[in-house]
Amino acid sequence: MPRAAIQDNNRMSLRVRTVDKAKIMRASALSNTGMTDFIVRTAVEAAEQVIEREERILLSARDWQTALDALENPQPANDRLRRIAASFPSL
Repeated sequence: MPRAAIQDNNRMSLRVRTVDKAKIMRASALSNTGMTDFIVRTAVEAAEQVIEREERILLSARDWQTALDALENPQPANDRLRRIAASFPSL
């Protein structure tokens, strides 16, 4: 029977293959930390990298200038853009 999610619980439960657990145990021992601290630290670092990679766009100086110019001096709307805008309900 599935357990109900508890929002104020800071615990996580997961299943790990024996070989993976052994590697985690070895790495945490070599890092001189407990398994929980090692897993949390490693998972948070990986999460930060994913978030950074997915939420940030890196532009060259030329691309940055092109984007800035487009924002500061937008092209006038063409017929296609007007038709698309007209198809949306007004707020």
